[in-house]
Amino acid sequence: MATASKFISMGTKIVAVGRNYAAHAKELGNAVPKEPVLFMKPTSSYLPSGGNIEIPHPLESLDHEVELAVVIGQKARDVSEATAMDYVGGYALALDMTAREIQSSAKSAGLPWTVAKGQDTFTPISSFVRNIFYHFAVFTKSEIWMMSFTYLLALPYSRNVCQLNIWDIAFMFSTDLDLYQFSYTFNSLQLSKSLVPDPDNLEIWLKIDGEYKQKGFTRDMIFKLPFLISHISSIMTLFEGDVILTGTPQGVGPVKAGQNITAGITGLIDVNFGVQKRQRPGRC
Repeated sequence: MATASKFISMGTKIVAVGRNYAAHAKELGNAVPKEPVLFMKPTSSYLPSGGNIEIPHPLESLDHEVELAVVIGQKARDVSEATAMDYVGGYALALDMTAREIQSSAKSAGLPWTVAKGQDTFTPISSFVRNIFYHFAVFTKSEIWMMSFTYLLALPYSRNVCQLNIWDIAFMFSTDLDLYQFSYTFNSLQLSKSLVPDPDNLEIWLKIDGEYKQKGFTRDMIFKLPFLISHISSIMTLFEGDVILTGTPQGVGPVKAGQNITAGITGLIDVNFGVQKRQRPGRC
């Protein structure tokens, strides 16, 4: 697993999609939308896997919403549905934690959902799987130095689906043959597209204290990924590292301090988070 710190600092925004699963819209008493319901979350709401979700005063619980997160791999503006997936750098699993009481009050008053959705720790997100490919060969010393120089020159211009960011170059000298064994490693910051060949057929799930609360398939999304990316990019420019939260299946509900959340994409990745009351200086 790679740490989330660099990824979290890369993106400029989180764009979330509400009511993108019909069953979830129904369970909250909402109509199925005719176009995507979008709202923003600040990147300061990220919480890396293993952290503690904080319930702010005076609330006693938050609602959990497990979601597939799409990580943008390159600048996208006014892209077509046909080319939209070319702008995806990878995927992650995220939770859209919601202060439902605050959200309900805001909706009744016709106000934004920012306070209900955007507080610190309200976007727990998975650590990112490194997509690692090892290549081994034997070369002479002069060949090694020439290849190393070429690779380092090319690094700033690399734009493949793995989102290259680390190059580990190791040389092991063989005294008998006067040759070097050369290896290099590609590392990605999130679940690479190569590991997710069919993002429309993923099972996402969430448990509280070991009990299933949410389980659904991305194929049940109302608005599919190519349309979402194209639609959002027609409204605002998406930059590398930006994240789209694609909606949650049915089964959302409260989680309280002291409980434990585990969630995952079946067969690919899982996360774990604690839940606690937020402690502020001067307050008990």
